[in-house]
Amino acid sequence: MATPTLYLGLGRRLDGPGTSHKRLVPARHLVTHGVVVGMTGSGKTGLLAVTLEEALRAGIPALVIDVKGDLPNLALAPPLGDAEALAPWLEEADGDDERPLGDRVAEAVGARDRALTAWGLGGSEVEAFRARTRVRVLTPGSTAGEPLHVLSSLERRSPLWDVDPESARAALSAAVSLVLRLVGRDPEPARSRDHVLLAVLAERRLRGGQSADLASLLADLERPPIDELGALPLETFLPRSERRSLSVALNTLLASPTFETWRQGATLDVGAWLAPDAEGRTQAVVVSVAHLDDEERALVLGVLLEETLAWVRSLPGSQQLRALVVFDEVYGFLPPHPANPPTKRPLVALMKQARAFGVGVVVATQNPMDLDYRALGNAGVWCVGRLQTDADRARVVDGLTGGGVDRQATRKLVDTLGRLAPRWFVLRDAHDGDEPGLLQVRSTITLLRGPMTRGEMRRVAGAA
Repeated sequence: MATPTLYLGLGRRLDGPGTSHKRLVPARHLVTHGVVVGMTGSGKTGLLAVTLEEALRAGIPALVIDVKGDLPNLALAPPLGDAEALAPWLEEADGDDERPLGDRVAEAVGARDRALTAWGLGGSEVEAFRARTRVRVLTPGSTAGEPLHVLSSLERRSPLWDVDPESARAALSAAVSLVLRLVGRDPEPARSRDHVLLAVLAERRLRGGQSADLASLLADLERPPIDELGALPLETFLPRSERRSLSVALNTLLASPTFETWRQGATLDVGAWLAPDAEGRTQAVVVSVAHLDDEERALVLGVLLEETLAWVRSLPGSQQLRALVVFDEVYGFLPPHPANPPTKRPLVALMKQARAFGVGVVVATQNPMDLDYRALGNAGVWCVGRLQTDADRARVVDGLTGGGVDRQATRKLVDTLGRLAPRWFVLRDAHDGDEPGLLQVRSTITLLRGPMTRGEMRRVAGAA
């Protein structure tokens, strides 16, 4: 079976005008992960969208973490020439244009048709993409898209308890940490007595085939089914008065109407998400957290990434790309030492381990100074767009070149990164050798309209 390739755009040599050529990246090259870096407006989101479109066209499913609200637009891929399908989205995106809607729609339809045709993507390719792919938009803590039960690993028993209890325990720990953060308690598994007790009580239930929902855990706190924890009596480890205080805090959270949204909707099951749907279509699941505040994002994505890591570890080994995990704007979620948000541990583990199981991770950011480069050191594909500051350019050059470019070439590369036009990137694919080249990203099949509003997400979820 031929290895699928991803058509990203046109490529050419870095050291001169040369001849442009169709830039194809074998899908298996992303098993060693990818990094996309560039300032605002450089075209990072467009490159990610093209990469995702190509993966889906090749039958490779994707989990997409969306922080800015842009990537739910992957669900919008109207047929070429279809003014009726395009009009509702154009109207909301360009509401200040005073021209008649019909004129604007006709212009937009023509421009899109010409752009895709110029890249060799006609009506048949767009129809094939529409027929063979499905995009879901999940919105934890909100009903704007499809709600997500963030505490699934706690309140809905996972089959992992029967086949991989260590991975199931890691996912459970992340869920318990989320609950404790929400009630203002110490969430750290290694030092928080609240965390240890809740995790022990929950695991006892889950291993026994029972539910570990919050109401059941409250009952266990009031009437503990264990007498000792570690080498100490339970009453010494966490006295009744402190257990009662924890119970009251958890009950307040449980009674909160706003918290109910976090406990309904799709089960957090990455394996099921990325399997073909009932019609055999390849799935992309976009988990959008643009509506959450910074702390909520870190907590929710920590749980999601722990579940993703547990799923990856359950897979058989593979050298072919079987799935992509794409994280658009990883700033703040993979910071250098000593910062340690809930997302960092599972992200670092995925970057180190997922390649053995055929799962590639692609991360993007406009803030290259704030990444843990030790975690990115083994990334095989780097795409770097325009960077304004000398510090940013110097920061990425070592990762981009892998140390395989001499000093003069490095200076030239640093200069190039300050002059790139939008949608142009310096691409280095370690599998093709150490010499970077230029990439002009092709037009997207899907509509890149900017961040999607909650109302628009509801329309997309209703049409899915």
